[in-house]
This record gives sequence, structure tokens and C-alpha cells, in this order.
Amino acid sequence: MSVPRDAITLTGLRARGHHGVFEHERRDGQDFIIDVRVTLDLARAASSDDVADTVHYGELAVAVVEAVETDPVDLIETVAERVAAIALGYPAVHEVEVTVHKPQAPIPVPFDDVSVTIVRGRP
Repeated sequence: MSVPRDAITLTGLRARGHHGVFEHERRDGQDFIIDVRVTLDLARAASSDDVADTVHYGELAVAVVEAVETDPVDLIETVAERVAAIALGYPAVHEVEVTVHKPQAPIPVPFDDVSVTIVRGRP
């Protein structure tokens, strides 16, 4: 079986979360921006024209935002891992790349963004 090279990409999902190592981050919360790219075989969906043969990206987007907005953790690496697990919960998904941006991170110098990116797949 060949590895799927097709993909669905969600870029710039926005969620308000309370993740961080500092008390003020947990208390006040901040915005997080999430990019998710799932790799899967889209040939069946393309020929059937049936959403059941793909990943419903609207449902995936809602699940990702809900995951980021709940259960505060210290690290955005942990948030990224949580999002990856959600995406891999869809049977059609072969691999997922997740980037979690934390543009309001408590960094003492001027910056535009800080993010972590992880790639996870099925064994």
C-alpha cells in the first residue's frame, strides 16, 4: 500500500486558552493560532463526492479549537500533541502536522510569533 500524499489543511484556527507556565497565563488566558495538515487518500472522496469518504474539515476545526480551549497545560508542545491525537482519531488520516502559535508568549524582547510544530503518524 502506498503512503497517501493528499492533504487537507486548516490554517489559522483561533482559540482562547489558558496554557503556560506562568500564573498570569493560566489566569488571564491568551490567543493561540493552530495550523493542522492531515495527510490522507482523497481519491475515494473525489470520485464519490461524499463527505463520509473524507475528513469533514468543519468538524475537525471545531474539535481542534475545543481541545485548545480546555484543560490548561504548561507547554504548547503538549497542546500540539493533543491536537495531533484528535486528528489521528479520524480513521482516514495517515499523518498529521500540527503547528501551535503563541503570539502573546511572555518573551521579553520584540517578536512576531513563537510556535512549535510536530508531525505524527500511524505506526
